[in-house]
Amino acid sequence: MTESRPFSPPLSTLRDPVHLLATGFGSGLIKPAPGTWGSVAAVVVFGLLLQHLPLFVFLVLIVAGAFAGIYLCGKTAEDWGVHDHGSIVWDEWIGQWIALIGLAAYPVWWLVAFAYFRLFDIWKPGPVGWADRQFDGGVGIMLDDLLAGVLAGLATWGTMLLTARGAAGWL
Repeated sequence: MTESRPFSPPLSTLRDPVHLLATGFGSGLIKPAPGTWGSVAAVVVFGLLLQHLPLFVFLVLIVAGAFAGIYLCGKTAEDWGVHDHGSIVWDEWIGQWIALIGLAAYPVWWLVAFAYFRLFDIWKPGPVGWADRQFDGGVGIMLDDLLAGVLAGLATWGTMLLTARGAAGWL
């Protein structure tokens, strides 16, 4: 899919349930930086609803959301004729939730997980960049954000552990 002119999805796109979900309930239509707004919306949804779920249920939701995202993001990109349009943010939602795994009891660390996720999603280090270059369609749209979420979660937990050790005088 190539873009001959810049595509700006109209608000009417939200009438289609696939596009509604792919745009993160419209959060991806906010400019500038739709990916960041999508990630903000994902953290808000986590804080309001998902943090209260048992960990196992949250993990099942992430896995189901990732598989659904392959279809949602791929279909929306196909319908719009633009691969991984910035307004498609379901991948950011799932990646951000991955970064938040195990952090329900630590709201102050949600911001750290958010910052790491945005950093890795934009910078695309190592496996994140590799996945972004190697795969097309819904898998390509989703996979780099899933990996960015894993890296962000690991970085957040690593920072938490280092901070705790430092506070305890272990460093």
